[in-house]
Formats: sequence, C-alpha cells, structure tokens
Amino acid sequence: MRSRFAARSARLALAAVASMALTATAAATATATDSRSNTTRPCATNDLTFTVTSKTQAGGHLLITAKAKPGLTCYLKGVLPSASFGSSPDTTASPAEHAVSENVTLSGSTAAYAGINPKTTNNNHGRQFDQLHLSIAGDETNAVTLDLPDTATVDKPTATNWHADPADAVPLAG
Repeated sequence: MRSRFAARSARLALAAVASMALTATAAATATATDSRSNTTRPCATNDLTFTVTSKTQAGGHLLITAKAKPGLTCYLKGVLPSASFGSSPDTTASPAEHAVSENVTLSGSTAAYAGINPKTTNNNHGRQFDQLHLSIAGDETNAVTLDLPDTATVDKPTATNWHADPADAVPLAG
C-alpha cells in the first residue's frame, strides 16, 4: 500500500510542479506580448501638467500646453478640453471646431495644444477673470485651476480640440 500512495503522491507533486511551470510560462508569454503591444491609455487630468500663455493670432487667445508627467505615456483624444472661467454656464468654452482631430500621444517632452478664445463677441459685454478651470473632457471631477497670464474679458468663450501643432490650436473667428 505504501508504494501505491507514494507513487500517487509523487505523481500529484509532479503534476503540481508541471502546472506551476505552465502557469509561469503563460504569464511570461502574456507579459512579453503586453510589452510588445503598442496600447496607450487615455490621459486623465491628473496625468498632465498645464501651462497657459497669451497669444496675439486671430485677435488674441490663450494657448494651453499639456505635457505628460515624468514617466507617463498617455494620449489625448482630439476633442476640446473642458474649460470654464467661472461656475456660470456662460463662461464655459464651447467648441471652436466642428470635427474631431487626431489623438495626440504624450510622453517626455511631447506636448498637446488647445486654444481658447475667451471673448467671441464684438461688443462691450463680458466679465473679467484671472483664472481658468480646465480638465480633460470626461474627467471634470479632477479639474485644475490655472492662473491666467493676464486678466481676460470673457463673453461666449470657445476652445479648439487638442492638437500636436500649436499652429492648429488657434481658435479662428467664425
């Protein structure tokens, strides 16, 4: 009897070791496959650092520059950022473009750009703001507040989509 149990125990131990080896091999293969795949996740607001500069093209606008934090790689969808100057709906930027742009992959020094025209009306109306509330579309709960380089008069603001080239982020009057 002993030898029969010993043989069975040895077979079970061998099966367990073989099973562990197969699992380890499968895990290693999955890791290697994942590392070779070129899947990049979408950026969240907290993944990025932002800067705001004033530009004079097209009557003046704010250029938003977004960069991934060190060690991160993510992409921005080619849609406009969620941007507002205050809590009132009339200070929220509406689309300056009618189509979706290409996604922009951010890593290292690569940047994405969006342009915001704070005043699209040709009148003396508007309110003054020193800050901009900004987030990635769909991640509004993690909005950041950015100081503007100059006080902006805001009346029916518009924003471009995210672009890889700052020249494409100029919100043209339409």
